[in-house]
Amino acid sequence: QVQLVESGGGWVQAGGSLRLSCGTSGDTFAEYGLGWFRQAPGKEREFVAATNWSGHTTYYADSVKGRFTISRDNAKNTGYLQMNSLKPEDTAVYYCAAGRRATLVFSDSYRQERNYAYWGQGTQVTVSS
Repeated sequence: QVQLVESGGGWVQAGGSLRLSCGTSGDTFAEYGLGWFRQAPGKEREFVAATNWSGHTTYYADSVKGRFTISRDNAKNTGYLQMNSLKPEDTAVYYCAAGRRATLVFSDSYRQERNYAYWGQGTQVTVSS
């Protein structure tokens, strides 16, 4: 198993930036792919970004492509989501999640919640206009 804890959320003006961190413990971090999802009030949780075990391959939702960057530092057991040019519609609770490499084989699998067995508690990001 792996435990995940998000941090770095907060309040920011539109156009600003935040960096979310996902600290992990337990099983070796490099054994897992990393995903970021978000959920706004009254809406379904949606995929934001993901990366494979090494960080070499990345995936992004169209809504954040070019603005958000996912990365990981396996030596520090930590994943990151750098969020730039934030918009009010980015306001949501952001969750990091870890999925076993065996379940994250195809590119589409990284976009599906069901393929991530372990989840953090979430961190609130609020973007004002």
